[in-house]
Amino acid sequence: MNIQIDTLAYTNRLRWLAPEQKLLFAIALLIITAFTHPLVQILIAVWISTWTVIYARIPAKTYLKLVYIATFFWLTSLPALVINGIDIAHLHLVQHDSVTGLTVGSYYVYISIHGIEQGLTILTRAIASLCCLYFIILTIPFTELLQILRRVGLPVLLTDLLLLMYRFIFVLLNTAAELWIAQQARGGYRTFNTAMKSLALLISQLLKRTLENYRQVSLSLASRGFNGEFQVWHPHRYHLSKRYAIESIIGCAVLIAVDWYNAAIFTRI
Repeated sequence: MNIQIDTLAYTNRLRWLAPEQKLLFAIALLIITAFTHPLVQILIAVWISTWTVIYARIPAKTYLKLVYIATFFWLTSLPALVINGIDIAHLHLVQHDSVTGLTVGSYYVYISIHGIEQGLTILTRAIASLCCLYFIILTIPFTELLQILRRVGLPVLLTDLLLLMYRFIFVLLNTAAELWIAQQARGGYRTFNTAMKSLALLISQLLKRTLENYRQVSLSLASRGFNGEFQVWHPHRYHLSKRYAIESIIGCAVLIAVDWYNAAIFTRI
């Protein structure tokens, strides 16, 4: 999945568009997402998904899989938001907030209406924010993001560390996948005990190979006269699009207007 994401960032249909323009567009939507209501956040998620899937031609299956992973993490945190408990002596305080519940000893455990609303609010904001981040990840190569960060004044040391971390993430995932496939082919996960032994062996070998790969990278950099700064070539074959700029400005203005109108209606109610 990570390798495919990196490939899509170099082959999408918006590759020719200036990365600064795409980044500013996504950041603007992220800021709007942070201060608007769920309705506008849903509209942002749909709109930025349209850019990602239709304009950039990112495969819908890959994109939906990424959104599904984010939704799964939301589901894992949902019980902590929805399920509440209170001393049974204060049961009258939550009668209007309880959907259903049961008594456990001296406590009343119930599903909270406020918790459900809070969970849905978190869901819309999280999905909208993640859709904006996916747009950046899937349409802008990581090296170009680092170049933008350098131009805005981020220290070179930090960008180099980010580049190394990004590179070793792929090394770690590739090594783990190769080891897991080799163990699977030898029946290393047939039983629980065997699976635990295979997992321990995988982790130890993964650490060993990662350190060995790091040593090889260090030697190769030293042999090439590394002076403390990574130089990444990029062609600058980009141009700004007036059509996309106008659509972005008008769309953001419409989203803000919809949020103001929605807030005015709730204020009157």
